Amino acid sequence: MARRLRGVGLDFAESAPVRLVFAAEVAAGPDDVYRALAEETQAWPRWFTAVTFARPTDGGREVHLRGGTRFLETVVAAEPGLRYAYRIDVTNAPGVTAMLEEWRMWPTGAATRVQWTMAVDGPAPLRLVLRAARPGVGRSFRSAVRALDRRLAARDRG
Repeated sequence: MARRLRGVGLDFAESAPVRLVFAAEVAAGPDDVYRALAEETQAWPRWFTAVTFARPTDGGREVHLRGGTRFLETVVAAEPGLRYAYRIDVTNAPGVTAMLEEWRMWPTGAATRVQWTMAVDGPAPLRLVLRAARPGVGRSFRSAVRALDRRLAARDRG
């Protein structure tokens, strides 16, 4: 059953009780990475295998994940080439009371460093599960960023 979550602001990315933060590099420039994240919503399932469906909505997105989790999101930061962040407003994920995800990007020589923060609040058992899931979430992120890197490189070549 879908539930409305507590509204949080961008500062939640730094203050949430659970913060899973991962980073990786891609060859594409920050503007290309931002476009893939913020503007090419419907393409997310092509590079982020955890995502099975994504579509833009008025001011946000609707996202479905493998396993049946669904999110309705509101964009809270859209800074081309720098940051893309969204708050989850409605989800069927059990136990979650507040959630925000932030993607940051910055150039590092010939590459772009991509950092993803998943900030979550919920009861103690959920917090423990999320912390225990950190390695798997990290693998999913790294796999997604590698696939995004390949996708952006192929687009540049083609």
